[in-house]
Amino acid sequence: MPKVRHTPRATTGLLPLAAGAEVDAHRHDEHQIVYAGRGVLSVTTDAGSWVAPATRALWVPAGTVHEHRAYGDTDLHLVGLPVTDNPLGLDRPAVLEVAPLLRELIVAYTGRPDQRPVEDTAERGRLRAVLLDQLRRSAQQPVHVPAARDPRLVAVCAVLRADPADPRTLAQLGAATGVSDRTLTRLCRAELGMSFPQWRTQLRLHHALCLLADDLPVTVVAHRCGWASSSAFIDVFRRAFGHTPGARRPSR
Repeated sequence: MPKVRHTPRATTGLLPLAAGAEVDAHRHDEHQIVYAGRGVLSVTTDAGSWVAPATRALWVPAGTVHEHRAYGDTDLHLVGLPVTDNPLGLDRPAVLEVAPLLRELIVAYTGRPDQRPVEDTAERGRLRAVLLDQLRRSAQQPVHVPAARDPRLVAVCAVLRADPADPRTLAQLGAATGVSDRTLTRLCRAELGMSFPQWRTQLRLHHALCLLADDLPVTVVAHRCGWASSSAFIDVFRRAFGHTPGARRPSR
């Protein structure tokens, strides 16, 4: 991330983004909740990438340098919070589960595409208080693709980022890049915090969400992401997100 904008206040409001639109690298001195009520949003930091459909929100702590990218036409709901308001006590980005009540609170607080947000000061204060209460109940979701630092592992990860459907094993990828699978296995645990198969699954799920946002058929997404069958893809997707790829929540 070459040039980083510094915006002291974290934006609160609704930001419509066209498919493929990006928000360049920036940081702010406040925390921020980022929620895509429509479309799919990814957030990238030097620690990796997080991606969230409409059943998930992203927590971006104060000071984190990050950039956004929209997949599909996206309604981006943003809630800025002062550093004193950290309901989950998190100092790193995270994906949070968005229950129906939390979704409605975020949308009411930031505004719908067809109406302005609640402006009455007292009512906004009450909405905000309940919103924070609901955030405290939100479970963290493991929809994170960590970034490698060691050049040897970076090279292997780059191959799969370019083609998530690449079926080669870690040993085969290591042979192609001149690194032993034992070394790569150790680096995966040390730098990614997970095994190579777990990281590849996270990468494929990330890619799948982005393709689904472009309204590609589930069978096509499964194939492009490397699953042997649609049923295998659907099973992994359901376990990760709690619903099937064809049952994404409609936006309002």
